[in-house]
Amino acid sequence: MKIHIVTTGGTIEKVYSESSGQVENVAQKIDRYLQSLRLPTLKVEITPLMNKDSLLMTEADRDLILAVVRVKLADGPVVVTHGTDTMVETGKLLKEKLGDTAFPVILTGAMSPLGFERSDGLQNLTESLLAARILTGGVWIVIHNEVHDVDRVRKDRPNARFVPITSDAD
Repeated sequence: MKIHIVTTGGTIEKVYSESSGQVENVAQKIDRYLQSLRLPTLKVEITPLMNKDSLLMTEADRDLILAVVRVKLADGPVVVTHGTDTMVETGKLLKEKLGDTAFPVILTGAMSPLGFERSDGLQNLTESLLAARILTGGVWIVIHNEVHDVDRVRKDRPNARFVPITSDAD
C-alpha cells in the first residue's frame, strides 16, 4: 500500500536553533523519523510542501495544501503534517473543498518537536500511518492515540490536546 505524506511544518518539524535560542521551522525532517520505523508492507511518498508555523499560514498556503492533497488522493491516503494551532481550520477547508473522498486525509502534528525528549511527534506520525490504512474516506485529525472528525474537534490550548466538540456551544 502507498501512503502520501505532505509536510507543511509546525511544531512536529521544529528544531532548536542555537543561534536564536528558540525552536524554529528550518528543514523538513519527517523522512529521518520514518527510517526508524518498521514499515515492511508500506510505501511512503513524502512531499515537502512548506515548513511554516501554522499561525503564519496564509490563505494561499492552504490553497496550495488543498491542490497537492487533491492530486495525491488519486492513488492513496494522505497524511498531512501540520501545526496544531490552525490544524482544524485547514482540515475544515480540505473537507469542504474535497467533498467525499475514496481515501482518508489525516492531519497530524505535535505539541513538542520530533526528537525532543517526551515528544509526541513520532507517536502521532506512527498512529497517522496506521489510521490512513484503516479509516474510511474523509478528513480526520489523528493525535494522542485519538481519531477526531475534523468538524467535531477543537484544540484545548491550556491542556495541550484536542478534545471532541460535544455541543454547538463548544
